[in-house]
Amino acid sequence: MSVPLQPLGEYVVAQADEVANKTASGLYLPDNAAEKPKTAKVVAIGKDVKQVKNGDRIVYKSYSTTDVKVDNEEYILVKEEDILATVK
Repeated sequence: MSVPLQPLGEYVVAQADEVANKTASGLYLPDNAAEKPKTAKVVAIGKDVKQVKNGDRIVYKSYSTTDVKVDNEEYILVKEEDILATVK
């Protein structure tokens, strides 16, 4: 998959995981009640990023991203210092 964004410096471009619209017990949640996930898949990295690579799944800080929509695809930009962990 070709990503139309090339991040600069310490930024990472990722695609956020889907929001669950149903609880574990089967109840459907309205869009405004569903909690946004804090995990995403890395699709591009800036030249100064050292600890993550393309394809990694990451956990990032709340309110630390910039949302971007390009060619009907939604991406987030997050600084490497705001990435808390990778998911194995």
